[in-house]
Amino acid sequence: MPTLIVLTVIAVVANALSAFAGGGAGLVQLPALVLLGLPFASALATHKVASVALGIGAAGRHWRASSLNRNLSALVLLAGLPGVWLGANAVLSIPDNVATAALGLLTVGLGLYSARRSELGRTDNTTPLTQRTVVIGAAVLFVIGLLNGSLTSGTGLFVTLWLVRWFGLSYSRAVAHTLILVGLGWNGSGALVLGFSGEIHWPWLPALIAGSLIGGYLGAHLSLVRGSGMVKRAFEALALLMGASLLIRAFSPV
Repeated sequence: MPTLIVLTVIAVVANALSAFAGGGAGLVQLPALVLLGLPFASALATHKVASVALGIGAAGRHWRASSLNRNLSALVLLAGLPGVWLGANAVLSIPDNVATAALGLLTVGLGLYSARRSELGRTDNTTPLTQRTVVIGAAVLFVIGLLNGSLTSGTGLFVTLWLVRWFGLSYSRAVAHTLILVGLGWNGSGALVLGFSGEIHWPWLPALIAGSLIGGYLGAHLSLVRGSGMVKRAFEALALLMGASLLIRAFSPV
């Protein structure tokens, strides 16, 4: 029971932060599962399944606020899901520490890029879905999907910034799309693939799912109430923290 209480609290905090800033639940939740005693493969599979509940919790709040663009949502799913499936099934040929370091540098870059562009994502100015916008946008979403399927955390932040930078969404609306489409669609697909591996630690899932539902709803509510300005700052802070965490993990001795 004490372990389940701790898991619930961790899930609420991690997923509320993720729902507010547009990604990053794995920064807190995944290492916590490892520290509590799960092998890495089991922790990853369990985290992926529980993260689907984040999308459900956030969806309940954002759906009421009519935050989603249907055409853009379809593009995110159609372009990203094949990448997620391939990434989850692929055997990466590069060493794990190299991949982690590269992801850390990219994530830090996201935070710095957003911080240097003070007006980025503060207002909603959706880009028309022309052929060029769709083709380039879909190609990048496919690549992010590959990363989502094969790496542990951080790709939600990539989707959030891409929706802001390329498709012209405000941070608040971009976070809504990321939480629902990546949380439910992408992570759900990845969870199915990992579920067949038999690594999921089922006794811990109820606590993690309950915490994810609560945290997802609370974070989504806060992002809508506080507006894009604060969401932007939270995104930048989380990207820098996550990037630093990944770099430390990459270069730490085993």
